[in-house]
Amino acid sequence: MSTAKSAELAIRSIGLGYDIAADLRLKYCKRDLSDPCLIDIDDGEGRDVVLPGGVWIPNVSTSIKCDKGERMRFTSDVLSFQQMSEHINQELSLSGKIPSGMFNAMFDFSGYWQKDAANTKALAFDGWFITLYTVALAKSQIVLRDHVKSAVPSSWDPDALASFIRSYGTHIVVGVKMGGRDVVYVKQQHSSNLQPADVQRKLKEMADKRFLDVSAQRGSKSDGAFAKDKSDTRDIRLRFADSSPSRSYASEDDLAVKYNRKGGTRDKFLAHDEWLDTIQSKPDVVSMAFVPITSLLNGVPGSGFLSHAINLYLRYKPPPEELHQFLEFQLPRQWAPLFGDFPLGPQRKQYGNASLQFSFMGPKLYINTMPVDVGKRPVTGLRLYLEGKKCNRLAIHLQHLSALPKSFQLYDDPGGNLPCEPDHQYFEPVQRKHFSHVCTAPVDSDDELAIVTGAQLRVRNYGLRNILFLHLHFSTVSAAAVVKRAQWDGSPGQAQKSGLMSLLMSGHFTTAQKQPPQPADVIINSAVFPGRPPVPTQAPKLLKFVNTREMCRGPENNPGYWVVSGARLVVEKGKISLKVKYSLLTAMLPEEDEMQGESHQVEFCNGCLSQIWCVLKFRPAEHLDHRPRHQADVLGWPATQPMKLAIFQSIYAPEGVPYDLCGPVL
Repeated sequence: MSTAKSAELAIRSIGLGYDIAADLRLKYCKRDLSDPCLIDIDDGEGRDVVLPGGVWIPNVSTSIKCDKGERMRFTSDVLSFQQMSEHINQELSLSGKIPSGMFNAMFDFSGYWQKDAANTKALAFDGWFITLYTVALAKSQIVLRDHVKSAVPSSWDPDALASFIRSYGTHIVVGVKMGGRDVVYVKQQHSSNLQPADVQRKLKEMADKRFLDVSAQRGSKSDGAFAKDKSDTRDIRLRFADSSPSRSYASEDDLAVKYNRKGGTRDKFLAHDEWLDTIQSKPDVVSMAFVPITSLLNGVPGSGFLSHAINLYLRYKPPPEELHQFLEFQLPRQWAPLFGDFPLGPQRKQYGNASLQFSFMGPKLYINTMPVDVGKRPVTGLRLYLEGKKCNRLAIHLQHLSALPKSFQLYDDPGGNLPCEPDHQYFEPVQRKHFSHVCTAPVDSDDELAIVTGAQLRVRNYGLRNILFLHLHFSTVSAAAVVKRAQWDGSPGQAQKSGLMSLLMSGHFTTAQKQPPQPADVIINSAVFPGRPPVPTQAPKLLKFVNTREMCRGPENNPGYWVVSGARLVVEKGKISLKVKYSLLTAMLPEEDEMQGESHQVEFCNGCLSQIWCVLKFRPAEHLDHRPRHQADVLGWPATQPMKLAIFQSIYAPEGVPYDLCGPVL
């Protein structure tokens, strides 16, 4: 892109919508609308502007000011994840600590910030920031245009809210800095024992070596010095270039180091001072300033719903194409049965006397055999719980949405009560083989559109042993399609099973790898008790036989609308535990479900094992030999990112040919 064109594009970006979940790129501004400018800008007689470098731009609005930039080297402190995120947000005129797309791109984070924060000890960067010029909105009073206000949904309508965010973005661009930057980023892992001062020292050494002290020696270095610098950094740069985020770092002392340039030539092996000379001819965005759209919606009906939807989107960052489905599932979640439903009096008559015993003189673990049913509401999690005054009664609880999402239609399956199969090969002892066992067979439905809406624990007697079984009740989602292959939580490499069948059914054989110590998860729930209600300080005796961990998936588990479609009891380290199967389903629009002259089929991508719902048109054979050569060729997405959901209505493929949208054609 020419210098004049990039400058004009930067000026024309003022007032446009922007999704700050994405990295900073001028091409990401929302320009596709018939009237893309979201705020009132003086459209009267403009003026000609001459930018640094002699770039002349005609007819620039008087509402936009242009200033010359600056050239500076900035070294950050060694900060925590939240502190660095807040610092970057301040640079973008944003408030809060929720990571922006720019922050995630700088340090190659996944965007799932709760996990990213838990896996990061400290962050720092050192780099040169060259701003050639700055364009910004001159007036402080910003007024949103009427067509934007009228587009705000007046109620909680996930489809309309998602459409608004995709069309207008989350913020409005009010400033753009053009130039270039050359930065060294450091990410310290928890296994690193380096102190902040040591991290700062190492960062400075690497940055000085990369920049070759340009401020003092620019123009005086010999060619030999440049050659030495290029040979020293070539190996590292090769490892960084065009690779996935997991391979874009070089580790030393458990420090992940990344070198990054933006603006100027794309020659990765050019010396820093030589690269500086190319910024004038090829500037890029260094930074932007934003104003939240919701801050300009005072008095507009539905502004609260839009604000809530944008906050959820920026906090959890689901894929934009699945935002409507994500918002459908952002309903209150609750556990069944409720804690207030527990009886206060004697419980044996109500729940029966079914029990397990794990040793000759050991205590009995009573079993609550009452079925738990949540009605026509999707279940999002399961847990085992010790009920009763003495915490000696094992029960199963279900986490579910408080209501059925509008796009979902559930109907009961007459054969939806599926018990654990009484196969002796699945019977595993909890402690000793002559005492109580657990049936570890998976309980799920053959119908991939069936989800769990009820559960029950039962005990059967086989000889001298009592066996614990899990029963599940299923309901079927009508007019839906599978988005991705169902997933069982947990990994056999992270837990020791007492039986061979548990290992075989959990997945492929894997080798457990020793992981560095991890801190507690970052809590993003603002409730008084973000986990479960408080428990007695003295742990119940029977807790050594039961794993009461809550197995749930919520909005923080991308893409945020998982439902439980199966479960199984397992024995891990002498404890009765749960493994849960999760599915992703999406409702099909009526016009998609009733298309004529088409057949629907689900295929698996060979690259990422995601299910792809394809539409095969009935066309002559000569038209059935065209299929996508690569995921990036179809939707323009990065080939390194797995596909979440793809609905192709104009792509033809012969039946039986495997789809591989994450890699080259087979």
